[in-house]
Amino acid sequence: MKRWVWIAGGLVIVFGLIAARAARLAGRQGSRPATLVSVVTAWLAAWALWGFAGGLAMHFDVATYDGSLFALLAVLGGVWQYRVQVRQGSQQGLAVFVAAQLLWLGVVLWQNGILVQ
Repeated sequence: MKRWVWIAGGLVIVFGLIAARAARLAGRQGSRPATLVSVVTAWLAAWALWGFAGGLAMHFDVATYDGSLFALLAVLGGVWQYRVQVRQGSQQGLAVFVAAQLLWLGVVLWQNGILVQ
């Protein structure tokens, strides 16, 4: 599963960069392809960082981590962030990204029994 996610994400980034470069040459910076590239790279980076942190936590027996639900959150959150960022601007898109990361933190804490008394 991870291989096709990385390949698909890489292809979206490459084609988005090509489209963003073409838009820049045409004088249209801040276009939808540039927004798409920024959203996809942010979510891929978040996926890698959460996986790294979860792997460290499991290695040192601090917590358990199952990142399979994060893929669903990343797809839904990425689509939502892209739509908000195109319509309302990058600050509101970033707010969606941060809110989704906080939601995932809550899921991880709940999975480890920290939020349950």
